[in-house]
Amino acid sequence: MKLSGYIPLVLVTAALAVVPLVSASNTLFNFMVMSLIITLAAQGWNILGGVAGQTSFGHALFFGVGCYTTAMLQVHLGLNAWVTFMIAVAAGGAAGFVLGFLSFRAGLRGSYFALITLAFAELMRILANASEWTGGAAGLLLKLDPGLINMQFESRASFLWLALAFVFVGLIISRAISGSRFGPHLVAVRENEDAARALGVDVLSVKLKAISLSGAMTAAAGVLYAQNFLYIDANIGFGVWISVEALLAPLVGGRGLVLGPLIGTFTLHGLGELTKSFAGRIPGIDLMVFAVVLIGVVAFASGGVLGLLRRFAPRLARRIAI
Repeated sequence: MKLSGYIPLVLVTAALAVVPLVSASNTLFNFMVMSLIITLAAQGWNILGGVAGQTSFGHALFFGVGCYTTAMLQVHLGLNAWVTFMIAVAAGGAAGFVLGFLSFRAGLRGSYFALITLAFAELMRILANASEWTGGAAGLLLKLDPGLINMQFESRASFLWLALAFVFVGLIISRAISGSRFGPHLVAVRENEDAARALGVDVLSVKLKAISLSGAMTAAAGVLYAQNFLYIDANIGFGVWISVEALLAPLVGGRGLVLGPLIGTFTLHGLGELTKSFAGRIPGIDLMVFAVVLIGVVAFASGGVLGLLRRFAPRLARRIAI
């Protein structure tokens, strides 16, 4: 992959990084931080579900592993937040490997694989809700102690930049994958596993690498969530909400495309916030917007927002390496 392929990523990241310099709105910062956390989870989903074609309904499994690993290690053992971050990312990757090994070795594909991921996420939610180590139904509350070493900041802008840095690393990893031999292997597995195997691709190995990387990236999003809100419980960490958000964002932005999760997340949440501002704080109004957008994407733009850009502005799409 040429260096020019990374320029759009740098420009988008720089544009978002400038926001705190021109605005002091905590409401805007909170919106952006939450959107960036979901973007990172969606980037993890996109590697497995978008590029490799292994649709998951249970990415809450990896998100929750990230949340709870960092929270439990800090609360019970008093470990440094950055140390717990690295352990949590490794735990997310390990969870992905175990789930993938059990599923792919059994030959699960398509809806069967999607449902087994959902089942594992729900199992973990039940276990976390019942265990004393995880705080049970009450959850875990992290100690408030602002400082870089604790991954906590008095300024919302500082945490926004931290979340943006995580997302930028995720974008770089995704772009590097598309420009390496691993990227075409993932696409080959997505298009036809049997044909890929006949061409010499180690299908099991490719899928295990994809789900492990996906799990690690989504766990990193879980760490950011825990450090941002300093609280986690089973319905948050392993809740269906994050599985849905991680799946929707790439579909809306552009499944399998590097910038798809970022574009999709900000499109969905931007529309949701605009709707709330006009319609008032009606419970569930943002979910209605999500549903309408998803129906529109499925019916009229299967390639998402970036797919439309490819169709109607192919020169621009090629220039920004979409």
